[in-house]
Amino acid sequence: MLNGTPKTTWCLAVLLLAGRCISQTPAGASGQSPTQTDSQAQPGDSKVQELNRDSSPGQRIPGQKMAAYSVLQGQVLDAAGRPLPGVSVQLTGSGSAPTAVTSGDGIFRMLRIKPGTYGLVFTRPNGERLERPQVELRAGEVLSIEVKLREIITNYTNPLPQRPMETLGESSYKELSRRPDAEGAVVVPKEIPLAPAAANFVPQRDRWEIPIPNYHRYGVRDESPYVLGHWYDPFNRNVLKADKPLFGKTFFSFTGDSITAAEGVRLPTPAGQSTARPVEPGFFGRGGQALMQQTFRMTFDLFHGDTAAFRPVDYRIRFTPAANINYLTASEFQVVSPDVRQGTTRLDGHVGLQEGFVEIKLHDFGPNYDFANIRFGVQQFASDFRGFVFADEQPGVRIFGDLKSNRIQYNLAGFDLLEKDTNSGLNSFRRRSRQVAIGNLFIQDFLTEGYTTQFSYHFVRDNGTTYYDNNGRIQRPAPIGNVIPHRVDANYLGWTGDGHIKEYNITHAFYEVYGQDELNQIAGRKTDINAQFAAVEISKDHDFYRLRASMLYASGDDDPRDGTARGFSSIVDGVAFAGGAFSFFNREGIPLTRAGVTLKSPDSLLADLRSDKNSGQSQFVNPGLYLYNAGADVDVLPTLKLVGNVNFLQFARTQPLVFLLQQNGIRRTVGIDSGLGAIYRPFLSDNLVLEGGITALVPFRGLRDIYNSQTLVSGFLLVKFQF
Repeated sequence: MLNGTPKTTWCLAVLLLAGRCISQTPAGASGQSPTQTDSQAQPGDSKVQELNRDSSPGQRIPGQKMAAYSVLQGQVLDAAGRPLPGVSVQLTGSGSAPTAVTSGDGIFRMLRIKPGTYGLVFTRPNGERLERPQVELRAGEVLSIEVKLREIITNYTNPLPQRPMETLGESSYKELSRRPDAEGAVVVPKEIPLAPAAANFVPQRDRWEIPIPNYHRYGVRDESPYVLGHWYDPFNRNVLKADKPLFGKTFFSFTGDSITAAEGVRLPTPAGQSTARPVEPGFFGRGGQALMQQTFRMTFDLFHGDTAAFRPVDYRIRFTPAANINYLTASEFQVVSPDVRQGTTRLDGHVGLQEGFVEIKLHDFGPNYDFANIRFGVQQFASDFRGFVFADEQPGVRIFGDLKSNRIQYNLAGFDLLEKDTNSGLNSFRRRSRQVAIGNLFIQDFLTEGYTTQFSYHFVRDNGTTYYDNNGRIQRPAPIGNVIPHRVDANYLGWTGDGHIKEYNITHAFYEVYGQDELNQIAGRKTDINAQFAAVEISKDHDFYRLRASMLYASGDDDPRDGTARGFSSIVDGVAFAGGAFSFFNREGIPLTRAGVTLKSPDSLLADLRSDKNSGQSQFVNPGLYLYNAGADVDVLPTLKLVGNVNFLQFARTQPLVFLLQQNGIRRTVGIDSGLGAIYRPFLSDNLVLEGGITALVPFRGLRDIYNSQTLVSGFLLVKFQF
């Protein structure tokens, strides 16, 4: 302990483990190849032996560059093995070279040295200089040395006289190791024998088969860190949830969903020629309706790759059938069917295929998992962050991937739409004669960190075949104006964004639509489409709650009979905006009585006068909408969230309504839409979610001009189980 030997040994161990070279150019940048250097050994070369050099270069990460620099590190000791601090170390002989001074432990380090042969000069604090000539530094190597300087007896009153620089001999200079160079060579001192390769490795079992100890801290029934799990347990290691592979790197995941929904709603409903109650007075009858639905979805997902989310799969096969049974009861005839003989109740069921695709990797673009994949078949796709233009499950082909370490993402997709079952909303097995092409580009951290922008293009061609839904109502062409099949071609240019800028969360969207409608049924002629859409939401988080405000604009048509259609209409929107399910105007469809179309479709914020969002054609002669929203999300408990929402609504234009209903004086104000609800997740996961709420739309003058002053109300409850 007194002579410092244990401390020196520790320092050397740390020294040998430290250091890395930044790789930039091929080895041999000093002008000599490794072979030439070895064959032209100089008298000053150290006694170092290179072992286990492969005849072929070592493997590197794809795209990794070769090393261009070397590193020199070492320790300076006295004759007794004690560290010498304050010794100046300098490389000479190849232009400008770095210098260093030994630390209190006698250690020095020089980084980013150009490869070459140098003289190594040590200058002690008393001025004595010693040199080690012909020290070779190779590209990609970290050379570790040990130097011992003899003890000098002197005092400050009588300093040593200056004398020529001495040369360090073999006994005072030793190369400890050369770390692996750019070719993957292992260079070690010859006095250190290498153990057989087998001695450096311990055979291990397949990591997926390593058993978990059967451990219980407090008893057999306690919640403990080591849970073995079962096939029916989704929370612990389970082969059905892709926690371990079926074989090799092939995984399987099963997801089962049970969705139970109940809803009661009061909507504007005409009494009709045959009323549910005899001698019922008034144009509007009772608008009460009740709906119950049970949906089962089962997703079978087989994929090859890795469980890590950031690594794309090599291939995937996914299959998601769904089944639905629904029951509707209404207070008036012609709600469940246009045929009054069908009564006021309906029980219906349907089975559909919501996903069924094959995904294959096309190419990897680098070591950071940049890739391109392709999918064929029925698949989910939302073309922007909030589903303003297209969000559906439809058959198609999609090429997608990312670039720049996932900073840039892209999609090229084409879909040939299926008809939807009218009462369940599930896919049928009948073609829709409607084609959609979409291309979009996402850029993360655009202009500022945390914000993602998107540029997109949509094209839709609706060939306008004749179609009656499952309840016997005509959907195409819409039963207004000239009921003649016609084609609609529309192009959507969009810019959207989502993320946060400093402490504010932001979502925005803008779309410009242009194209042609061969025979618009309201205009009664061919029309050119020129419509706009804009939306923005800004929110801020405060501890356990979020405050948000938003605005939406969908352009309306101010002259329904001219040759330009200026009302905005989507392809198939699925909007999660301005309260989403907790907004009456977004949630419910409002029929336009005596007109054969809806003022707006269910699950949509657009007042676009379509017969139905799924089955009807886009209608670009419509009143449009202004929406102003304020809301709050409050995490009362980790398992319970309350959602509050208020919207003020008004039409952008009322001329299409005036013309269609042949009613003058329709004003713009729609009303106040409000909602309050809760989302409860008792297990802090999506395995069980209960969601419920109540929404109401208080009509203002514009809505009263069309209907009456009755407040429209909706209450709903949803229970979702997921395995």
